Amino acid sequence: MTQNPDTVNSAQATNLSGQLLVAMPGMVSGGFENTVIYLCEHSENGALGLVINRPTDLTVGDLLERLNLSLSLDIGPVSGMPVCFGGPVQTDRGFVLHTAAGAYSSSIGLGDLALTTSRDVLQDVAQGKGPDDVLITLGYAGWGAGQLEEEMAANAWLNVQASHAILFKLPHEARYNAALAQLGIDPLMLSGGAGHA
Repeated sequence: MTQNPDTVNSAQATNLSGQLLVAMPGMVSGGFENTVIYLCEHSENGALGLVINRPTDLTVGDLLERLNLSLSLDIGPVSGMPVCFGGPVQTDRGFVLHTAAGAYSSSIGLGDLALTTSRDVLQDVAQGKGPDDVLITLGYAGWGAGQLEEEMAANAWLNVQASHAILFKLPHEARYNAALAQLGIDPLMLSGGAGHA
């Protein structure tokens, strides 16, 4: 018996964990225009991701000082890095995406990366002993069961493989174009609506 493709359940859908979601112009609203999101988890229960290209005015050094973590001289340029707006959910909570290093108390492995929400990773960062690469956000982006799949079907997002360069090395303002470039797309070629002949 052949299965109707319309009846395939979301558990059989493509898992986009570890990929970047790139907002399509005019298709995504609610402050997500021109965003790039690293998708930490994606399952039949929903999805969780971090916006990686929306820096705030708060620097990592400012955040560490607010948390009463004394800064080591070894922290270097990390101190001046901006903290990103990670998404509209739990904006009072910090999320640290980093290269896998250390055994932190509230961490989940994401392949060669990890997502940590506990203070101990920030203590290591403040002392210059943290992971080599870190991206710190306040808040996250979340989708309920089937919601991301619906948005993908409506062409709201493109997905592309994540790279350490885009996540950690490029300036925030270059990340959107760099993610599109991995697909061979020039952002000027994209439009927000469908045309009519």
